[in-house]
Amino acid sequence: QVQLVESGGGLVQAGGSLRLSCAGSGRTFSNYGMGWFRQAPGKEREFVAEISWSGGSTYYADSVKGRFTISRDNAKNTVYLQMNSLKPEDTAVYYCAARRGPRNVLPQKYDYWGQGTQVTVSS
Repeated sequence: QVQLVESGGGLVQAGGSLRLSCAGSGRTFSNYGMGWFRQAPGKEREFVAEISWSGGSTYYADSVKGRFTISRDNAKNTVYLQMNSLKPEDTAVYYCAARRGPRNVLPQKYDYWGQGTQVTVSS
């Protein structure tokens, strides 16, 4: 069992930056691959980025590649999403999720989810 709690969301102007954190509970946190997803009003939840259990492998959606960076600190049971050059279209609720399987961009392949944190980018 893994419990996840996101933080770091907020309101930022276009071009600005935010860093999201996802704190996990449990001694087995480092056994899980981790992903960030987002969901805007009226839209489906979409993949943003994911990182392997060791942190050695990352993967990004094309829409955020070059602007967002995912990282993790297993000693702190925490995953981060550094978001730079934010755009109004990045506005959404951001969720972190944990998976036991191999790399995947599908939400249904993730086993545990946080409650989400709102990110709003003004133009």
